[in-house]
Amino acid sequence: MSEPKKARPKLSNAWREARELVVAHKQRLALGLGLMLANRLFGLVLPATSKFLIDEVITGQRAELLWPLALAGGIATLIQAGTGFALSQILGVAAQRAINDMRKSVQAHVGHLPVRYFDSTQTGVLIARIMNDAEGIRNLVGTGLVQFVGSLITAVLGIGVLFYLEWKLTLMILVVLALFGAAMGIAFNKLRPLFRERGKINAEITGRLNQTLGGVRVVKAYVAEEQEERVFGAGVERLFDNIRRSMTGVSVTTATSMAIAGIIGVLVMIFGGQAILAGTLTLGELVMYLVFIGIVVAPVVQIASIGTQLTEAFAGLDRIREIQSVAREDEGDSEREPCPALRGEIVFEGVSFAYDVDQGNGLNKLVLQDVSFRAPAGTTTALVGSSGSGKSTLVSLVLAFNRPGSGRITVDGRDLERLRLADYRRHLGVVLQDNFLFDGTIAENVGFSRPGATRAEIEAACRTAHCDEFVQRFAHGYDTVVGERGIKLSGGQRQRVAIARALLAHPRILILDEATSSLDSESEAMIQDALLELRKSRTTFVIAHRLSTIRSADQILVLEAGRIVERGTHAELLARGGRYRELHDRQYDFESERFVNPGEELAQT
Repeated sequence: MSEPKKARPKLSNAWREARELVVAHKQRLALGLGLMLANRLFGLVLPATSKFLIDEVITGQRAELLWPLALAGGIATLIQAGTGFALSQILGVAAQRAINDMRKSVQAHVGHLPVRYFDSTQTGVLIARIMNDAEGIRNLVGTGLVQFVGSLITAVLGIGVLFYLEWKLTLMILVVLALFGAAMGIAFNKLRPLFRERGKINAEITGRLNQTLGGVRVVKAYVAEEQEERVFGAGVERLFDNIRRSMTGVSVTTATSMAIAGIIGVLVMIFGGQAILAGTLTLGELVMYLVFIGIVVAPVVQIASIGTQLTEAFAGLDRIREIQSVAREDEGDSEREPCPALRGEIVFEGVSFAYDVDQGNGLNKLVLQDVSFRAPAGTTTALVGSSGSGKSTLVSLVLAFNRPGSGRITVDGRDLERLRLADYRRHLGVVLQDNFLFDGTIAENVGFSRPGATRAEIEAACRTAHCDEFVQRFAHGYDTVVGERGIKLSGGQRQRVAIARALLAHPRILILDEATSSLDSESEAMIQDALLELRKSRTTFVIAHRLSTIRSADQILVLEAGRIVERGTHAELLARGGRYRELHDRQYDFESERFVNPGEELAQT
């Protein structure tokens, strides 16, 4: 049976997230709207003076009105400039704060997703979701949304003035603008999927590029530079095709906007000219009408541009929503039991587990079948078997990376399903075959398992793991930067740093997955006592091929096809002459008890 899935209800669109963003920043947005309203209102003063300048000052020869009109226009312009500056500052900060909050929210959610999600999702895709998609909301809670509202307000005020000056002509213009609005609505609906697809393509390209750069040594070793160039080039061409299509859509909206402005200009020329000839409009009123037409049409065109930006923002929210709809692995932790202290007894009771192979067809592959055993607190359990027998899956269940499809796992008699995940994992320590080190110092990597540890505690753990043997050769000692993934250290050195990291954590339950596989014979001999010290008084699960590690285990479980086929101590299993003896004989020379071939089945995990 596969692990049950618990997903949040999916939303039909991103309006809910948009509304929540607006509400979260409502104070700054409200202030921004107030400034925008003042900005647009004072922006109408100077155009409005055109009628009085022509009809009263020039035509009516009222020179005394010239300076008051100029002063009113000048003051209004200064206020408009000041509110515009304040608007950009306030909304710029609000937008950046919203982006920061969104990035933190998405990263926090992604960090708590199940391990299986990361197994099926490229790292670059997740980085793009966190960094790039969040950037799009700048247009939603920044100047974009407020300018959109401000443009609507300006258009409404301008249309009111136009109705006052010439209502028949204004009605015709409104019909034209309504047709334009309908066309824009259709265009935005077609553009949004393109923007959403662009984010997906960009994330895929970023993910592949991240893999290529991270595996540059493999690429060069197999002379695969041209192959990667082709893969990257194909992805970039897909991105270009998407951008080309979206640019075409944006260009159409822009061209339509310009055409609408031209049509309106022609209508004003025809009907405005006729009104002046008929004496129903003065020259000043026509000039004022023309100016206000510009005030109305400009925001409408701006609405088209801002609408494109908002469409892109909503597409980003769509992609973020897809991730946030995936259930976190710690959902329901508030209802689970705390585990402040553990003895470390692990019991499997009829546990079966399957990974989803084809979710569409409901096909599953059982990896573990009816597995039952008891690992008493403080003992070591070794797992052996051929490749694909289920060893690593069993360990992932102990780590709570996966949950049983059937049966149960208990820790100190309590169901693991009922324990708070974070509390439980604080009692775990892990040393893997390929241990991940961060691009920091040796001391920082060791201290990662216990952030509050002192430098003396870190160095003590390193000495126990025999890290000092190579650290002393570095000019900066424990402050030596190890590089990305610890690339500046050898495999054995990285392994010893990982052992020191596990020692510092003081775990009650310890996982050693091929913990000595990266060590040569000399290095292995040097840290065997460190591993013994690490295992002391801890419940330990070992996946290993080295005889020295397996033979000291309290019990050995032999797995085949997801089932435990043998169990016992090293001596008991050898004497039994079964599957364990077969695996043992294929790897070891009994006369010397020296390791012969690390590539055979027992080395597989």
